[in-house]
Amino acid sequence: MSSLFPALSSAASAAVAASTAFVDARIRQTVEQVLMGSPVARALGIRLDVLAVDQVELLLPFSAANVTVGDVVHGGVIATLIDVAGAAAAASGADAGNLRGGATSSLNIQFLEAARAVSLRAVANVVRRGRRQVVSEVSVYAEGTDEAGLVAKALMSSTLF
Repeated sequence: MSSLFPALSSAASAAVAASTAFVDARIRQTVEQVLMGSPVARALGIRLDVLAVDQVELLLPFSAANVTVGDVVHGGVIATLIDVAGAAAAASGADAGNLRGGATSSLNIQFLEAARAVSLRAVANVVRRGRRQVVSEVSVYAEGTDEAGLVAKALMSSTLF
């Protein structure tokens, strides 16, 4: 699947390589139980595919229950996928001994293309990690097509506490 995504610059490639560090088992458990196990993530069918420090990939299989009109995936469903991916990315590199929770403090989404009857992949990467604030960039791609179409792009800030 990675061959369908745009080539990364050498700096971005280095950042991705560095992000393949293993996530603390306590953080993994939190992501799986709190984020992926939430009623909304389960109802939408969101699944965790990749969890590395500062990098997360989630899958959302197509479901007729997630459309707004015809076969177009609802923008709110895509926004929720982005929010869960950004929150997981923010948590992925947190100090497990001090993390009690988190919240989205800002979310800016650009919807670029309709997602018509396709599964979606959200790719979230941390852009900046502070002590309490984490900024993530999230891209949502259409899966199962000859070319992975970029459906939405978002910048998200998470507050960890």
